[in-house]
Amino acid sequence: MTLSSALFDTLDEGEILGLAMDHVAAAGPYGAEAGYLTVDGALVPSRRNGQVHALAVDRRVRELAGEDGPVTVPRLPRARALGLRGHERLHGYLVVTSRSRPTEAERSLLATLVRHTAAALSAAFAHRRRREDALELYRLREERTALQGQLISVVADLGYQRALHALMADVAASGGGEEAITRALHRLTGLPALVEDRFGRLRSWTGPDRPDPYPEPDPVRQDAMLYAVGRQAGPVRVKDRLVTLVRPHGEILGVLALVDVRREADDHTLRALEDGAASLAPELAHLRNLAEVESKLHRELADDLLTGTDEASAYARSEAVGHDLHRRHYVVVVQWSNRAADGPFAQTVGRAASAVGMHSLLTRRSDHVVLVTDDRPHARALYEALARETGTRSGTIGVSAPCDSLADIPHRYQEAQRALEVRRHSRGEHYGTTFFDELGLYRILGPGNDYRELETFVHEWLGQLIDYDSRHHTAMVETLSQYFDCGGNYDETAESLAIHRSTLRYRLQRIRDISGNDLADVEDRLNLQVATRVWKIVLGEQAGERRR
Repeated sequence: MTLSSALFDTLDEGEILGLAMDHVAAAGPYGAEAGYLTVDGALVPSRRNGQVHALAVDRRVRELAGEDGPVTVPRLPRARALGLRGHERLHGYLVVTSRSRPTEAERSLLATLVRHTAAALSAAFAHRRRREDALELYRLREERTALQGQLISVVADLGYQRALHALMADVAASGGGEEAITRALHRLTGLPALVEDRFGRLRSWTGPDRPDPYPEPDPVRQDAMLYAVGRQAGPVRVKDRLVTLVRPHGEILGVLALVDVRREADDHTLRALEDGAASLAPELAHLRNLAEVESKLHRELADDLLTGTDEASAYARSEAVGHDLHRRHYVVVVQWSNRAADGPFAQTVGRAASAVGMHSLLTRRSDHVVLVTDDRPHARALYEALARETGTRSGTIGVSAPCDSLADIPHRYQEAQRALEVRRHSRGEHYGTTFFDELGLYRILGPGNDYRELETFVHEWLGQLIDYDSRHHTAMVETLSQYFDCGGNYDETAESLAIHRSTLRYRLQRIRDISGNDLADVEDRLNLQVATRVWKIVLGEQAGERRR
């Protein structure tokens, strides 16, 4: 059994025959005179065969023609050639001699050894055949692969085009839009696919390694990139991207790109990108048309609000366009020195307002753009966003006081215009954002002022003093007015009020404490003096008229 295990553990036919020859003596009074293996139909002697009787033994073994038979070996009367037979073929011979007559049990052991050797040779032969068949199969497969490669090189282009067109047709039929096209491109090419608008803002991305946050576009570089790509036919490599423009009828609506960091793109990839751009063009054109219709509805509503309109109709129309007019609103006027107030600039203002979180209705006039927005703009956010969009800081923004009702909007529009004009004609910085409710004295300098605005200005600067006088029956406002009329001279003021100088000093300190204003500050002093004049003359006359 140990020998049988050793025979079957090796797949080399020569080694199997050698093991059998080495262990013949274990079966009885035997010796191995010679061994032969059948190779390609011929008997090949083992290297272990003796040289003395080699020729005679070889001739006799070949004469047996596959049968067992006696072999003549000098001085060894008992010699026999035993065939090592497998299924359907002879694997070789084992020539065995015996020193004495073997017993029945020894003959049985020898027969068992021969059968096991033949079986091991059959297994090794089968393994060799399988290996040869496998090598032949591999060779045939290699030949087939080469033939297939030649065939694929002939039909691949047609097949790829057919698959690409079918996929793009499915995208168009499904109405999937930008995301469907980037998904299709990513599946076809294995590269991240993306769509940007013409200003460089991301609209869709499919694939790994999406930047987060997506980089803010540089208007100057974006325009230069569009110009460079537009001058060439087909996709253009820009750093690690393959870029093509989406421009039906020559108008650039967006950019379709593949991220190809390893430069793996081939002709099929370029063709897929071109077809993707062709499929994307109708979608972006449709979105632009929808945006134009929505913009028109917004613009018409904003125009009516600025000139005055029916509230019920305005609320219904605002709901239809998705804008909440029930919130407190502000009117914002935007003017840029190097940009006409045309459609493209209005779109630029709308994008900048959306980027800083403003929900607005937008329209335009001859030299400025108007926003009716539902929240007080940040002092610098909109201006900075527009400076980035336009590439210049030479712009002015005016913001009105809050609108408590829709009827206030026309008046607030005038306030925003006045704030813009004050900024533009100021001696200092002409550009930036100005809020009407921070203008101070300038709010009442200009056309269109009425009693309500004067009253608001007086209340802003003297309201606390007026309330204090009313509650405590004092004369703080009168004292302050007389102080300004006397040019700030303590003695003249005290004499005109018929009070002691120390009493005047006390009152002026109380005025500072109550109003929170500093009489030594130039701006505060000017606004307070104008407010007391308006209180004393204009409002006094208005109050008298109302009483009469």
